[in-house]
Amino acid sequence: MDGAIASILVLDGVTNGAIYALLALALVLVFAVTRVIFIPQGEFVAFGALTLAGLQLGQTPLTIHFLIGMALLAALLDLVAAVRAGRVVAELKPIALRALPGLAIGLCALWLAPMKLPLVAQALLTLAVVTPMGGLLYRLAYQSLADASVLVLLIVSVGVHFALTGLGLVFFGAEGSRNPSFWDASYAVGPLLFSGQTLIIVMASAALIVALWLFFEKSLYGKALRATAVNRLGARLMGISSTSAGRLSFTLAAFIGALSGILISPTTTIFYDSGFLIGLKGFVAAVFAGLSSYPGAALGALLVGLIESFSSFWASAFKEVIVFTSILPVLLWRSWRDPHHEEH
Repeated sequence: MDGAIASILVLDGVTNGAIYALLALALVLVFAVTRVIFIPQGEFVAFGALTLAGLQLGQTPLTIHFLIGMALLAALLDLVAAVRAGRVVAELKPIALRALPGLAIGLCALWLAPMKLPLVAQALLTLAVVTPMGGLLYRLAYQSLADASVLVLLIVSVGVHFALTGLGLVFFGAEGSRNPSFWDASYAVGPLLFSGQTLIIVMASAALIVALWLFFEKSLYGKALRATAVNRLGARLMGISSTSAGRLSFTLAAFIGALSGILISPTTTIFYDSGFLIGLKGFVAAVFAGLSSYPGAALGALLVGLIESFSSFWASAFKEVIVFTSILPVLLWRSWRDPHHEEH
């Protein structure tokens, strides 16, 4: 291997690592706030990429109908809970306000989908459709189990993953899709050839990481999420709703997943189940950071990207094995440093 090949592999690793960094940050965020190891994170990647592919073909993706159905089902569950509590009149307006965004976005998307909008507009519409699914998924699958053990929440995440994967097959079929590039330019710097899409991936990932830092440091909602992550009981005593924090964290995770799918879909063919493997690499990066550190997750993601890139050169048939095996020494080290205590 000479310097030219090494630099190309580094560029490829950084590009992939930028996507893994976003997914790792989403996983850390969700786990810190809700204690959920969010295995279905990768499904939002596939939903984002394949919804955009459907819009490109002038179709109306079934994810739009799925969003409307989730919003109606969540409203129905809220209404049933209000009836049982004898608070129908008081809760009717909040229930309607919570259901309105998903229904409004879904109905607008049904109208706009067949119009063959420009690529950027279709990407924005895709984000608008997939992002609300995160908060609705929290309401439907996790909210009633908010105080359950981490093991129970993990089992639920596995079930949600299989459910979303099966729905992905129904929505998109078994055929893969690849979307057009957002920027077709290319730039040569020595032996490296930077495509416009590569630059977009790196810049968009960096911009989102900075935006998340500003959100957590400067905004009231971000500080509320940080408080919930540090001490759930203390946050409740200070008037911060753990339910609202959970919904917001899942909504952000869905946005990050959908954006990641949109960014990588011009560079690789995405199938209905491709998101799981991509999300799993983000999980490896998050584990490097102990599922607790945002900077550590970003650095771990870059490391995962570089390991994958160089493994594909030296042993392409075993690159996935090498990436996932790299998690074992990290787990052993963390186990020795922080021995497990039985959860009651």
